[in-house]
Amino acid sequence: MDEHVRPFGGAEELAPVRIIREQFARARRHFNHLEPGLVDFLRLPQRTITVNLPVEMDDGRVENFVGYRVLHNDLLGPGKGGIRFHPEVSLDEVSALAALMTWKCALVRIPFGGAKGGVTCDTKGLSQRELRRITRRFIAGLGDNIGPYTDIPAPDMYTSAQTMAWVYDTYDNMHPGENNLPVVTGKPLELGGSEGRNEATGRGCVFALERALALGVVQGLEGVDGARVAIQGFGEVGRVAARLLIERGAHVIAVSDSRGGVLAENGDALDLDAVLAQKAESGSVVGLRGSRTITNDDLLALPCDVLIPAALGGQIHAGNAGRVQARLIVEGANRPITPEADDILAAKGIRVLPDILANAGGVTVSYYEWVQNIEHHSWPLESINGRLLARINGATDRVVSRWRAFSADCADAGGAVCTDLRTAALVEALERLALVVEQRGIWP
Repeated sequence: MDEHVRPFGGAEELAPVRIIREQFARARRHFNHLEPGLVDFLRLPQRTITVNLPVEMDDGRVENFVGYRVLHNDLLGPGKGGIRFHPEVSLDEVSALAALMTWKCALVRIPFGGAKGGVTCDTKGLSQRELRRITRRFIAGLGDNIGPYTDIPAPDMYTSAQTMAWVYDTYDNMHPGENNLPVVTGKPLELGGSEGRNEATGRGCVFALERALALGVVQGLEGVDGARVAIQGFGEVGRVAARLLIERGAHVIAVSDSRGGVLAENGDALDLDAVLAQKAESGSVVGLRGSRTITNDDLLALPCDVLIPAALGGQIHAGNAGRVQARLIVEGANRPITPEADDILAAKGIRVLPDILANAGGVTVSYYEWVQNIEHHSWPLESINGRLLARINGATDRVVSRWRAFSADCADAGGAVCTDLRTAALVEALERLALVVEQRGIWP
């Protein structure tokens, strides 16, 4: 057995906090000068909140839900992070995602810290009225722990612009007479939402991909025109990325959702309009005429130029990373690759554009929405997309430059300090946070 290939570690390998801890530890090796207490400050969450939410259901019974909100760090500004509704939401998961958001904001240089929240529930079994009650009860339970200059939620898994409208309305009723629009982003346009917010994460993925290829991250692949792309996850991120890539000449050969995937027959590209129609009609891409049904694991193993995991975390792990044949992976989802899988992919020469860079478009345009709300102003879509492109390109340039510097160090040290794009991105983010701590000092 290859020394890099280890048996799949199951639940332990996929544990969100363990993944984040290991990623942090790999970047930490480049900061030996930092005091241990400062290292813990940069790694550990600043504040965690658990709230019990008794909610009256449509049939009159009362059911208790559990909600979480974690503020990881506010060195750069107020907390920023989504609210997700999902059966597997836990404090560990929310804490890990809040840390990712801290690093993401530091990397793309927006003045936010990292936060995340969620309620453990299954939205597929809840009515709109029940979802509204859960949302209002959750926001009321958080009280002044969220706010326009404290901690600013946004949409995430199984929440939407409508959910954010309920968040805003609840907070606004609790704080009358103030400009409360900046308390939450991802709102409907009529309530101060921003043009381009819904597409921002998928668009940012494509921007990061194009810039990385233009910088020569993958030898022999200089752009997306003609590239063969497989996308796991056909939610907002996957759909938008697919459309933009097709517009740029890429061939999307396979897509998937929670029920399975479809692969174009005879090596052709999928017809995106047909995929969208199939999804709207049946609730899944599976069954698309002229395609072959595959599993999600099959999709991850397809020979392709670019693989975009845009579904859940932990999808590529020690048990299947050896089968991956993509030349470049772009993390549309948060933490879709475990550290063990990172090692396997690196040994195979597969590059990974990490989540804190590749899916930073959402929080970036959330920042633009926040600024517009504070200014009582709105920007046109062209301006927002142009600003997003410039910010993603700048972050990608810094990550690739750092990665190349590490590669040079690696050659000088005989391979002892080699690193990957993820570690380069984390070092870039953590270096900025450490500098801010040094400049601000420890209070009191």
